[in-house]
Amino acid sequence: MAKEYNFSKTYGQCSACQSTMVCDQEFMATIREQDEEILREDYCLACWQAKPQDARPGILAVWQSHVHKPEEKKKLFVDDELLINFFQRLEGSEQPAKISFRFVLALVLMRKRLLVYDRMEKKPDGLEIWRMHFKGSDQSHEVIDPHMDEEKIAEASGSLGQILEGQL
Repeated sequence: MAKEYNFSKTYGQCSACQSTMVCDQEFMATIREQDEEILREDYCLACWQAKPQDARPGILAVWQSHVHKPEEKKKLFVDDELLINFFQRLEGSEQPAKISFRFVLALVLMRKRLLVYDRMEKKPDGLEIWRMHFKGSDQSHEVIDPHMDEEKIAEASGSLGQILEGQL
């Protein structure tokens, strides 16, 4: 069974200096792995620029955003490159939660018509591997089917949406 990850909610503070971020302030958001957990962290631009990225181990994804006005409805706008990068960085992971998360990313990329399903291979141990490629590329990618039920897919999709919207 896949392990669930609970992302802490961001509190409008920089993860480095703890300063409160104000309306319309730009910041950098990250998803990183630490001690087999996936964490979301936000950084004010000053702290982000002061510390080199290679000094932040385990980063899986980075994007720039801004603090929304409280009454402003958050719009989900995710750059396709961010999703592709996140998908590729999770390749080869053996942790059940990352396998499930990558599977949901694959479904999102398929829906956006960026990732193409080629075929399914069944291993002797019963493991199902989806062979896929990105549109315009011949490079094959393996995606493990974790056999998630609809509820688990909905949970992982919701978590992905919340992470990218900045709600968590």
